Formats: sequence, C-alpha cells, structure tokens
Amino acid sequence: MTNSFISLAGVTRTYAGTFNALANVDLTIDKGEFVAVVGRSGSGKSTLLNLLSGIDRPTSGEIHVAGTAVHALSEGNMSRWRGRQVGIVFQFFQLLPTLSAIENVMLPMDFANRWRSRDRKARASQLLEKLGVADHAHKLPASMSGGEQQRVAIARALANEPHVLLADEPTGNLDSRSASSMLEVLAALRHEGQTIVMVTHDLRAQQYASRLITMVDGRIVDPSQLEQ
Repeated sequence: MTNSFISLAGVTRTYAGTFNALANVDLTIDKGEFVAVVGRSGSGKSTLLNLLSGIDRPTSGEIHVAGTAVHALSEGNMSRWRGRQVGIVFQFFQLLPTLSAIENVMLPMDFANRWRSRDRKARASQLLEKLGVADHAHKLPASMSGGEQQRVAIARALANEPHVLLADEPTGNLDSRSASSMLEVLAALRHEGQTIVMVTHDLRAQQYASRLITMVDGRIVDPSQLEQ
C-alpha cells in the first residue's frame, strides 16, 4: 500500500479463466486529481472503473481508496462503502423517470442514510443550484435536455460527499456543446478538491483533465510508445 489516495497494485481481472480484461495494473492517483482514462473499446477502461467502484472484484492484486482496502471488503461492507464513498455518473444518466430532479438527488441520501432526513431536501437543492439546474428541481427527467439530465446525475453522484467521483463516458450521449459544458463542470469540481476518474472516448478530455491515462489490452501504456 502507498500513501496515494487511490492505489492499484498488481491488479488483474480475468474472465472465463483465460481472458485478462486487466493485466497486472499498477496505478496511483492523488487526492484532487482529475484523471481521464482513454483507449479503444475492449482496452479495459470500464473494467478499471468497475473495480474502483467495487462493482467488480479483482482476480488478484490490491485496490485501496482513501484508506479502504476495497478488494478485501465483504459484500455487505462493499455496498455500504460504495453508497457513502463513491459517486458514479453514467453515460445514459440513469435517472429514475418517475422521480423529479430533486427526488433523484435525494435518493442516495435515503439509501445510505447519510444525512438527517430533514436536511436532505435542502442539500439536494444546494447541489442542483451548484450544478446550474435549480430551475429544474421539480421536473421529471423526460422534460429536461440531455445536458440538464447529466447535471442532475452529477448532483446525485455528489449527494453523499463521496471520496471519489467515477464517470463512465459522461459526454457520450451529449451534443458537442453540452459535452464541453459537462467537461467544464468536472474540471470545476476538481479545482474544488474532488477526486475524479473518468472513462471517455472524448478527445477534448485532455484539455480539462489533470492527467490522461491510455489503456491498451488491459494495460496502462505510454502513448508515445504506441505504433503510429
């Protein structure tokens, strides 16, 4: 284990006994970094994100996040840890269609019992204000644009003050203007001290992230060494 905020040591994830989605990956991420993970489909990006969130477990190796040995958590402890310490932003928003924006943001607080019940609505309102969508607090997702829904989704991911924000292709379902705006939002969160790991195909990410990581065939590589 290192003193880094996030560390992976010798992490391998094997499927069907033969296919290495990740192969002996070592990685350290400092608190407050905004790391963009890029690479072709099948390179291991999503597997890396799933392991960091505890959705999946490594076949071998160790994963530490903010002092927690994630690879060693029991299923019950993993679920509680994820609910309180990890915020996840998805490409297709994953907002519940029958809940308003503010109700969607309150949902993680209810599940994790993170805040006093009487304080949750006020916190959700503050987050929607922070993300610039306070005017949509009582709208259903279907009545909002893609960019507005993604901002609500980020507010929801921040609801429990997570140690790390994980974003899985957060601009992949947005138009160019909304995508640039979303990257600006993430960069602003990073400057406030939020640690962010984002998987993306969006080449504009390198303009906003503090570090770019390239993956090929389950390994982290130096882009300068790739064949042209």
